[in-house]
Amino acid sequence: MFDSGVGGLTVARAVLDQLPGERILYIGDTANTPYGPRPIDEVRALALGVMDELVDSGVKLLVIACNTASAAVLHDARARYTLGKGVPVIEVIHPAARAAARVTRNGRIGLIATQGTVNSSAYSDALGAVPGVELISQACPRFVDLAERGVTTGPEALGVAEQYLAPVRDAGVDTLILGCTHYPLLVGPISYVMGEDVRLVASSDETAKDVYRALAAGDLLRDPGAPAPRHDFRSTGDPEAFAVLARRFLGPEVGEVTRAARPASSERDARAEGAEHAGRPVGARRTVPVAAVSDEESA
Repeated sequence: MFDSGVGGLTVARAVLDQLPGERILYIGDTANTPYGPRPIDEVRALALGVMDELVDSGVKLLVIACNTASAAVLHDARARYTLGKGVPVIEVIHPAARAAARVTRNGRIGLIATQGTVNSSAYSDALGAVPGVELISQACPRFVDLAERGVTTGPEALGVAEQYLAPVRDAGVDTLILGCTHYPLLVGPISYVMGEDVRLVASSDETAKDVYRALAAGDLLRDPGAPAPRHDFRSTGDPEAFAVLARRFLGPEVGEVTRAARPASSERDARAEGAEHAGRPVGARRTVPVAAVSDEESA
């Protein structure tokens, strides 16, 4: 499982709750956070680099616990890992869209997300087959920064929430998709601004259900008689800073956080570093880590 930072821990929490016997390998690409403002090709290069390293570590399933990365790389990831290597890939956009379509009463669904996710139209595409649904989208780039700094309550968070959410609230939505895995960490100010009549939908629980379905369908569920799993948390940035937030948001499951390999910040850098360090011609793709579900002996 991977994300650009701590936001994907909301998905990790749901997976741990629904599949307590599975081992989690989570990598936060904090050296390159946030993904939202980056060009789609750069996000794709970063995400594929992380997933390459995870698959090389022997994980049995990949979770793209980032909406921006899901929008940018899902097709490539499934071709590369599921078709190419037999590793299922789970994303976070379709689970949230399914849940929102199921609970809306008036058909007016709000979406708050990073600029990259909004620009991708991934949620519009996911909801396109649902009759009578109107999507009102709003980019909320500062939410990721607030979450990464641990500022999830107080006047700053509330002021930013009011600024971003007032137009969505005034549009009369009855359901709001939290279209970034960081945003559930700000559920307090978000719910306050939107009001108690608006249903908030996050992808975490639905994504965890998809993880269970994929593991069960592939006969990949961990042996219930196996020893208690040991989870592995890594960060491409400062491990200590990541550990403080990870323990705050996830809890005692987070032990020592180690430094992961650092993805190159662009496709050109990825190619150059790959050639320099692996002796390959420029044009080969560099590999870097991300988080996933693994067997006890994996990763």
